[in-house]
Amino acid sequence: MDTRIVNLLGRSTLFLGMTAGEIQKMSACLDFRTMAFAKGGFVQRRGDAVDSIGVVIAGSVHIMMEDYWGNRNILGSAGIGQTFGESFACMTDEVSDVDVVADQRTEVVFLDARRIITTCSSACEFHTRLVRNLLGVLARKNLSLTAKTAHITKRLVREKILSYLSAESRAQGSSSFRIPFDRQQLADYLSVERSALSKNLCKLRDEGVIAFRKNQFELR
Repeated sequence: MDTRIVNLLGRSTLFLGMTAGEIQKMSACLDFRTMAFAKGGFVQRRGDAVDSIGVVIAGSVHIMMEDYWGNRNILGSAGIGQTFGESFACMTDEVSDVDVVADQRTEVVFLDARRIITTCSSACEFHTRLVRNLLGVLARKNLSLTAKTAHITKRLVREKILSYLSAESRAQGSSSFRIPFDRQQLADYLSVERSALSKNLCKLRDEGVIAFRKNQFELR
């Protein structure tokens, strides 16, 4: 496998604690496949049978659901080094109920989930570590969805915004941080109208609570 791709995979939490040599050894075993997607392209579609875990090595994706009338709800995002599709890939009797869409030109490495959860005959140490890392990824995704629920169940748009921004500030360890959404995407993530989101953001800025420029925010 290309050294560049191996090094990028080494930045992923899925391969935490593994050397480039160990990742290279696993590439054939796990059937690594690299694909590129244009901005707006579907990486996975609702209804697809998913048998692979995706690792983003360039760009980013959004995970979203859309109802019959086209109302969109963004569940989360995955940037460089992050993964998607783990839950569906590990449940062979389920199809995806979400769309995964490239937010920009994006490159993804797909790994055969069945080969991850079925350890090789030699039961190599780094394969065992990979399984442990996968459990950690699934746990973090569960916590992320719990956090989203906490944001969107707030009664007021203002409270939803502050809940989300406060959580991002804590997660990034700074009062100044960048979020992975533009305004429409943030509205879709918080389940609010874009106009109401913009109105409340401007009001919070005028009150001196926050400052922002595009997707860069600062809490004050």
